[in-house]
Amino acid sequence: MADDIAIAPARTASPLDTADISRLLLQYEVEQFYYQEAAFLDERRYRDWLGLLTPDIHYFMPIRRTRTTKDLGREFTEVGDMAYFDDDHFMLTARVKKVETGYSWAEDPPSRQRHLVCNVRILSQDGEELTVETGFHFYRTRLHSEEDNWIGHRKDVLRRVDGSLRIARRAIYLEQTILLARNLSNFF
Repeated sequence: MADDIAIAPARTASPLDTADISRLLLQYEVEQFYYQEAAFLDERRYRDWLGLLTPDIHYFMPIRRTRTTKDLGREFTEVGDMAYFDDDHFMLTARVKKVETGYSWAEDPPSRQRHLVCNVRILSQDGEELTVETGFHFYRTRLHSEEDNWIGHRKDVLRRVDGSLRIARRAIYLEQTILLARNLSNFF
């Protein structure tokens, strides 16, 4: 029986070229950026999180609607239509300030939360900007029994500013069409 098994000859690994190494380093940098962002949000370090955004940030979470196959192009609302979030830097800063006051009923006592980031894919690079898609699972518990899960993907434009990555655009696409959470006081 053992004589019937063909063993492929050993291959020598081809060396990585400079372009391969650059892509690997960029992928690593982008992943580490997202892990740091998740840690800031999980630790409620919202001021640090704001520091990861460009001044011209557009933070958008459209509403998802159930559509037939032929009408899937209209599944998500567009910019300018109704949305869960359609924020700029001023609005995001105001939301952070509200949470920090301690008078935000939706976050006092604060939520316990965990942001999981996966499937980080760099889709394109144009000069100092990268278009990146990530999958996410955001888990939150509040009080004694409230438990919320949001699953989806984000499409970001990351811009290099003074040598560091910053989020210039974020579109958040949820898998669910009906939100069961009692509030949306969190950041994705």
